[in-house]
Amino acid sequence: MVLHGLQKMTLLDYPGKVACTVFTGGCNFRCPFCHNARLVTDLSESVRIEDKEIFRFLESRRGLLDGVCVTGGEPLLLPDIVPFIRRIHNMGFAVKLDTNGSFPARLKELVSAGLVDYVAMDVKNSKEKYAKTVGLEAFDLTPVEASVRYLLEGHVAFEFRTTVLKEFHTPADIEALTAWIEGAPRYYLQNFVDSGGLIGEGLSPLSRAELDALLAAARRRLPAAELRGV
Repeated sequence: MVLHGLQKMTLLDYPGKVACTVFTGGCNFRCPFCHNARLVTDLSESVRIEDKEIFRFLESRRGLLDGVCVTGGEPLLLPDIVPFIRRIHNMGFAVKLDTNGSFPARLKELVSAGLVDYVAMDVKNSKEKYAKTVGLEAFDLTPVEASVRYLLEGHVAFEFRTTVLKEFHTPADIEALTAWIEGAPRYYLQNFVDSGGLIGEGLSPLSRAELDALLAAARRRLPAAELRGV
């Protein structure tokens, strides 16, 4: 299996743990604001790391790192992701999985086998605006809805999170979204950051006042909702 990035240490990506982050390539979404767009549209421009190199690195970090964040791209898109994560977990590392929720069967397989300790699922927008937000005209929301239901059942520690920007999110959108995910123990709004090389154009972050308005809308259903990265 080929990976497309390794951040050797992070204190931010895995709540409460010292971790590293590995990046998979490829995604079935085309979100205009994706901050890892090259991992979605042009893998030829990204680094290539054989999984054996990742495991050599992890072997050298036993006792130093608590966990491994597996992100992308969309990790669950890859057919080899289950044995890859199993090997990481069997080495004694906690595993955090970042996912867009579009592969519920693979998510359930990992969680039910005890191979994932924390899931961060991106919920992109209200149901009505999901297709536009993920950049796909013909989009079936059913798998994402299945993943939301599964996580809300409490099988694993998890969070929902939404990257917000002027062109896609209003307080009404966030209120509709949080009505859908009501009951989630953790929900984060994170402001769009233009990392360059985006899929879309003309995209803008929100002001602090606009972020606060979205947060107020979120807290009507999810009182524990928070802003992240501000």
